[in-house]
Amino acid sequence: METIFALASARGKSGVAVLRISGPRAHAVARAMAGTLPEPRQTALRTLRNASGDALDTGLIVIFNAGASFTGEDVAELMVHGSLATISALESCLANDHGLRLAEPGEFTRRALENGVLDLTQVEGLSDLLEAETESQRRQALRVLDGAIGKLVTGWREHLIKAAALVEISIDFVEEDIGNFDAQILAELDLVQAQLQREIAGQGARERVQSGFEIALVGSVNAGKSTLLNALAGREAAITSDIAGTTRDVIELRMDIGGYAVTLLDTAGLRETEETIESIGIARGRKRADEADIRIILCDDPEAPPPIAPKSGDITLFSKADLYSDRPDGVSGLTGQGLESLLNRIQTELESRVARDGVTVRRRHLQAMQNAETALSLAIEKLRSAEYIPELVAADIRHAMTALDALIGKIDVEDLLGDIFASFCIGK
Repeated sequence: METIFALASARGKSGVAVLRISGPRAHAVARAMAGTLPEPRQTALRTLRNASGDALDTGLIVIFNAGASFTGEDVAELMVHGSLATISALESCLANDHGLRLAEPGEFTRRALENGVLDLTQVEGLSDLLEAETESQRRQALRVLDGAIGKLVTGWREHLIKAAALVEISIDFVEEDIGNFDAQILAELDLVQAQLQREIAGQGARERVQSGFEIALVGSVNAGKSTLLNALAGREAAITSDIAGTTRDVIELRMDIGGYAVTLLDTAGLRETEETIESIGIARGRKRADEADIRIILCDDPEAPPPIAPKSGDITLFSKADLYSDRPDGVSGLTGQGLESLLNRIQTELESRVARDGVTVRRRHLQAMQNAETALSLAIEKLRSAEYIPELVAADIRHAMTALDALIGKIDVEDLLGDIFASFCIGK
């Protein structure tokens, strides 16, 4: 196993930079540069020198023993001054004087996976944490990084192993009167299936926390959609005018609402028109609005019905509330009236969608759980039939456990690793 190194902090001028070294020679190289090493997990101030004895910098050094480090290997970290010249001199010393190799993107994390320090879902959680832009994304990614999915899968596997053992007993002792274990087997499988179904049901909202929710502003022409978008954005993100049909295409605006990543969609005003370009824009707007997680339906006439029929989760408001002082439940992009209330309603709606307990967040997780749930459904169906073949039930249970093993990365993940680690920086 090669010993690798990389800058673990952002490249560029900084007050402090961190160089990470991992592999069997990490401690020896650190000792050669620093003279003496502190006790593991304790920092010490040292002057770092190259092979010629020239001082390169003075900084803190900390070492971690194999089995008690991020990668699972011997690790040394050098905390030095973050000038470009200092980093270049230290990297040159590590590569040329000591023959170490510069780490590839995500290689430290990959070694953590290979050494059993992290499972695949924790690697994905780390990736999501590094990319987190909102508070909800940070919290969700941190739960995954802390091993929440692995713990959940471990619990499921324990129940499945117990059920599989009871099935095997009935196969091995088929000719002996040892009793009927069908009720116990069904209880174990039903428990896991119910938990899988609950986890699957909340998957969509949790996945949206990472990718972002879409909220469409919908209304008739000149209903104030673009003005409201600009007010929410705090800038002129969309062109506004009194001319009907100003918005022709869907305008997207990314923002943070209550700690949730949200993309606001300003759609073309709804009306009947023979103008070709505008009609295309209206059709596109309708399609995006139908696919959105939430629609904010704006009604500029308090006496008229909404321009489209609201559905569950939609928010219907009177726009241009500045013109209707007797409508305190309205909103105005011009004066800001009702904006805070609207943002609170959006946050409450988003919170209700992610309130279900659950930890899985990626489409890959969903597919693995669906595969496991399908296998369990087949096993349960066989057990509840008048007669069943135990060997086939055992095979279904094994298929369910295989799907769960794939979820946490124990099997069949090599083709995924390249895509996952491609998003990592070199120092991670």
